[in-house]
Amino acid sequence: MTITGSITSQGVLRDGSGLVELTLPDADPQQRRDLEAAKWFQYRLYRGSALLYSSPHLTLSETRRTNDGALVMAGHP
Repeated sequence: MTITGSITSQGVLRDGSGLVELTLPDADPQQRRDLEAAKWFQYRLYRGSALLYSSPHLTLSETRRTNDGALVMAGHP
């Protein structure tokens, strides 16, 4: 799955463990189901065609909706 658009990324320390939270644009219900069914995901940050960061394999630990309907997902190594 490739998600494009304005994605907010935030590092979080919770209960002594680090994780990344991504707020995804225009997340439809199928996107959430696809993410929850995945065994792992990888986060790659691009500027134009240049790869700026590639995460290790991450496991989805949480999904939730914001008040405006955007999907927030959290993952950790």
